[in-house]
Amino acid sequence: MNSVPFIPENAPFTDEQRAWLNGFLAGVLSRGEVPAGNQGAAVEKIPLLILFGSQSGNAESLAKRLAKDAKGRGFEARAVGLDSVKPLELAQEKNVLLITSTWGEGDMPDNAMAFWDGLNQNGSSPSYKGLQYSVLALGDMNYAETFCLAGRKLDERMEQLGAARVYPRVDCDVDFDEPAQRWSEAVFEALTVGGAQKESVLAVSDVAETAPVEVESGYSKKNPFPAPLVINRRLNGEGSAKDTRHIGFSLTGSGLVYETGDALGVRVQNCPEVVRQVISAHQLDETALVPVAGGEAPLFEALTKHYEVRTLLGKTPEGVVSAAEFADRLRKLNPRLYSIASSQKANPDEVHLCIGAVRYEQNGIAHKGVASTFLADRCAEGQTTGVFVHTAKHFRVPADGGTPIIMVGPGTGIAPFRAFLQERQVTGASGRNWLLFGDQCRATDYLYEDEIEAWKNDGLLTRLDLAFSRDQEAKIYVQHRMLENGAEMWKWLDEGAHFYVCGDASRMAKDVDAALHTIIQEHGGKSMEQAAEYVAEMKKLKRYGRDVY
Repeated sequence: MNSVPFIPENAPFTDEQRAWLNGFLAGVLSRGEVPAGNQGAAVEKIPLLILFGSQSGNAESLAKRLAKDAKGRGFEARAVGLDSVKPLELAQEKNVLLITSTWGEGDMPDNAMAFWDGLNQNGSSPSYKGLQYSVLALGDMNYAETFCLAGRKLDERMEQLGAARVYPRVDCDVDFDEPAQRWSEAVFEALTVGGAQKESVLAVSDVAETAPVEVESGYSKKNPFPAPLVINRRLNGEGSAKDTRHIGFSLTGSGLVYETGDALGVRVQNCPEVVRQVISAHQLDETALVPVAGGEAPLFEALTKHYEVRTLLGKTPEGVVSAAEFADRLRKLNPRLYSIASSQKANPDEVHLCIGAVRYEQNGIAHKGVASTFLADRCAEGQTTGVFVHTAKHFRVPADGGTPIIMVGPGTGIAPFRAFLQERQVTGASGRNWLLFGDQCRATDYLYEDEIEAWKNDGLLTRLDLAFSRDQEAKIYVQHRMLENGAEMWKWLDEGAHFYVCGDASRMAKDVDAALHTIIQEHGGKSMEQAAEYVAEMKKLKRYGRDVY
């Protein structure tokens, strides 16, 4: 943005009038309009860099959509990942928007880690004086302590380095489309008038109402396809402590297209028994009409299909309220994302999932996972539920079929690698494939055993390493198998293999990452710092993919 005021200080206006006119003219220029009498003058567009830290693709999609919108408003906008810029380079920018998700236990997304480290290097952190910025943070309120933590950290650090917050940070829950749209509208207005604000953060509900979110065409998150459930098969053997299901939906007639590595969004429902317990505990009328998306519904239906109720179990009522007031306090029941466990090239009209049904008892109260038990227990074969494809460009089988791949996926983390192997088989990919799989007991928990053993026997699986933790006294996990075969794994990596991990973010993925660093150090002859640089480069080149949750 031009730093020279349009209305000079010696013009015959009050300070307030001059500020208003400068803001108005800046807005005219940002929209590409030229005032009368200046048709021949060049229009200076406001530069805008939109950076995204994205793990599952949400932040990236938002950033690219925002850049397109900004260009239409006259900004010179571009959207790039945080792994494509260095902190020092950012000091040359004028206006920066940061959109980032939070991953694992409050961690930065993979493509934002190196940038974050660069912001915090002792003695070499850049100065951002003269830079304007704003942050949109994506998170999940179910993780209260770490909700939007990555965005909060970036916001605070940018301010510490001298950047001026042009608009307060907005923290979004999983249902982020509308608050993200309101944030972008407010940011565009703030950048147009050029005034930085001092407030530090806004809650989602504090952002002013603006234009509605653009309606997507075809089947999508806003308009999911009613897919019939066609497969529900238990994968564990008799006596297992787990209940893992192979779930399949028909996509016939949907036109939906997915790639290996993508996730499937599934509309789910609460357990009717749980809903009745909540209604009874709060002494509400289950037939009372309450607001839902698109109209009204009886309370029982609304709590079953539209609102989260699992956190209310065991809680006592807080005063007498109406059914509508009660519903107004609840979060929306959002769709769940599951890693797709099939290749569409091998299964043209179906999509498969691998889901562990969650059931446990706490403080004498039985709990069960809303989505997992809906699919395992309450969605009958032939029954339809809304589904949509969630693109995950960060987690793809290599485009070059000759590239070797290493896949680490214990438990339900096997899902995307079943898809990868189906894809490599049907396309005739020549690259070597190494799978590391683990669970509790081989006799009961070897998921997809017949398929995996067949792939091993026919040569599709070059290597297979198994880790069943409870089949011996000392527990053995996939990271132990990695370290046992460290020399061979380094050889694969040194030859360009892509490395993938899928599963639990809080423990398994961290242990696997630590094992990977150790292997690179010990067998690659690198220092701790050099190993970290090697892994960072793998991530930048899309050779290290993580689908963790």
